[in-house]
Amino acid sequence: MIHLEYPAWVDQVATIGAVYATDADKMRLAIAVARRNVDEGTGGPFGAAIFESATGRLVSVGMNSVVRGNNCTLHGEMVAFMMAQQRLGSFTLAAPGMPAHELATSCEPCAMCLGAVLWSGVKRMLCGAARDDASRLNFDEGPVFPESYAYLEARGIAIVHNVLRDEAREVLERYRANKGAIYNA
Repeated sequence: MIHLEYPAWVDQVATIGAVYATDADKMRLAIAVARRNVDEGTGGPFGAAIFESATGRLVSVGMNSVVRGNNCTLHGEMVAFMMAQQRLGSFTLAAPGMPAHELATSCEPCAMCLGAVLWSGVKRMLCGAARDDASRLNFDEGPVFPESYAYLEARGIAIVHNVLRDEAREVLERYRANKGAIYNA
């Protein structure tokens, strides 16, 4: 069994079960998680959140925890998936009888996280900053191509890009200004 804990500040930013009505509200939460992670020095500039699609109810959040957790897989999206699946007691967010779920992520996912989107069971993904924005900081996002997104869409996952991109990009720039670790360059 893997044991994963949120940083102490999470309850000050996110309330599990709260309702986020719009795409902008959902993205603002993912960005707030990323920003607080940078400001507290608990990880990289990436945040994510899982919501029930129909209600907007928050199921989990995730923040980049690679350095804090000494684990290369602890990207914001991965932490959000792990915490949601643990909370719901299911290895998939698309289990029979379960409502549809969606992911809001402060930046377009890297190759690992984009693959996990498919296996997670989410039916929709909102992205803030673009891959190019993360690449400007020298983060290596891996082999992600337009065809990667087309594949997910063909498998029934709706994708919305550039949701509050400027706000999300600001967190990346804040991380750069704070000289945060680029752990995969």
